[in-house]
Amino acid sequence: MQVDVLVERLERALDPAREALVPVLSDPVVMGAWAVVVAASVAVLLWDLRERNRALPSLMKAVWTLTVLYSGPFGLVVYWYAGRTQIPRDSLWRRGFRSTAHCYSGCGAGEVTGVLLAQGLLGLAVGWVAAATFGFAYLFGFSLTVGPLLQEGVGLREAVADAFYSETPSITVMEVTAIGTDLLLAADAHVGDLLFWGALAFSLSVGYLAAYPVNAALVRAGVKEGMKNPAEMG
Repeated sequence: MQVDVLVERLERALDPAREALVPVLSDPVVMGAWAVVVAASVAVLLWDLRERNRALPSLMKAVWTLTVLYSGPFGLVVYWYAGRTQIPRDSLWRRGFRSTAHCYSGCGAGEVTGVLLAQGLLGLAVGWVAAATFGFAYLFGFSLTVGPLLQEGVGLREAVADAFYSETPSITVMEVTAIGTDLLLAADAHVGDLLFWGALAFSLSVGYLAAYPVNAALVRAGVKEGMKNPAEMG
């Protein structure tokens, strides 16, 4: 009962934000313009990867492509700041951005899959949508860490343990924030509604921002490496 009361109070406190955002995320003109901006951002990224940053590993190219696809110009700015071989010097902040992007790429794919299946296609209750979406996001994000470790020759048990300790805090903060934002804005939306997709896109970027301090702290503590310095690949 106390949890229900807290949730109700939180929803009331966030009502002004919902009332301001829902019309924007439901506006065909706004969302059409956003789609154009995202497409342009992805095009710039792909051009830069092909012409100036071929040295980046294929995994990181995929990570940055998904990051920009989810967050458009914001993702492109993060890539330009932290992910190119031309960065002047590495730093904790850049490593934090790269680490968050790595987590974001997998979790974002899982979140989209979970929301699309649980809410868009199956029409499950809000609690089940949240649980299923978190499960998919965790599975995708976890696999994106375990897979490369196994390819590097790390044993399965060690890879799973490393992924659990290094990724669980980041995934949890990212997805609780993102899923909560999405359901706050569009819990009753259907897959054919523009709000369904607008809220999903917005929630992904909110999740990234929430998880960044966690990843920076984990990198600083030595729990995560923050991905390899791209300047060393140039």
